[in-house]
Amino acid sequence: MKFPAIDSAKHKKILKISLPAAFNSLLDMLQVITDLIMVGTISAVAVASVGLGLQALMSIFAILTLLQVGTNALISRFYGAKRMNQGSLALATLLRFALYFSVLMVPIWYFGANAFYGWMGVSSEVVLLGTSYVSILTIMIPFIMLKYVFVTALNATGDTTTPMYVKIVSIVLNVFLNYVLIFGNFGFEAMGVAGAAWATVTVNILELLVYMWLYAKGKTPFKPLWYFSKNLLDRALKVGLPATYERVLTVSSFMLFTAIIADYSTETLAGYQIGLRIEGLAFMPGIGFTIAAMALMGQGLGAKRPEQSYEDVLLVLKYAVGLMFFLSFFMIFTPEWIVSFFTNDTKTIE
Repeated sequence: MKFPAIDSAKHKKILKISLPAAFNSLLDMLQVITDLIMVGTISAVAVASVGLGLQALMSIFAILTLLQVGTNALISRFYGAKRMNQGSLALATLLRFALYFSVLMVPIWYFGANAFYGWMGVSSEVVLLGTSYVSILTIMIPFIMLKYVFVTALNATGDTTTPMYVKIVSIVLNVFLNYVLIFGNFGFEAMGVAGAAWATVTVNILELLVYMWLYAKGKTPFKPLWYFSKNLLDRALKVGLPATYERVLTVSSFMLFTAIIADYSTETLAGYQIGLRIEGLAFMPGIGFTIAAMALMGQGLGAKRPEQSYEDVLLVLKYAVGLMFFLSFFMIFTPEWIVSFFTNDTKTIE
């Protein structure tokens, strides 16, 4: 029996894009849950407050799906077609859209924090800490949206390593700032949950500054522009909006279930929030492979080679299924051990 030859060059190409993207997505979730892990040493109330705040943050990530899908669809095609003047215009357009849209989101998120915690029906302690946490995080909304467009644009061109390196440094810095601000080290006052929020805000601002520097200095495939194309924006929205609707419905269902869980106890809510973060952590590598699949599909279509796009995406799918199957074993057989990284509260772990 004759087996088909393995195209090692194709596998290398897929892995060169997919593995950094998968690792970067994993780091994205690690950065999000760093706050949860470090405040877990304070109390179950702190865990519940930060956990709900992070869940509220997921609503922002649902909206970011619009930017991710739209940006990737446009720029990957332009890159594949070797039309990077159009790719640069698309990036400039989506950066301006992200900036304007984020300005609208800031007051909604800021003034809606108290209502969100109240709707969840949690204790007054959780409401007080959580509202403070979310209010501080509101500052980073414009920065995180602009950063997301930059990251997606680089991914669309196949550059998944630059975002990975930036994220590695930011994770280390986030842990350090959490250590300083949450617990009060190196002469700083212990700020608890608020300190975790300020650390996250600081790191996201610095990440954006790095991408802006790379963009301005010509260290990316894009020309720095400040133009706006309504036609390109319409094309991005046409592709991105359906994905956004799906993501918003998913996030809303999680929030509804959280409101039900909150009726039990603070410890139960804290445990559920930790469970959500662990689940999200397990999904991140798969999402990273999705990013690679979108980029490869767009590049192939842009180059008018749909057969190549199909083969590339199919190979990415095989790698993603294998990795996710492997990760599922840890979630099934070692749940208590994984949860113990987030908190030492026995009731919460149970």
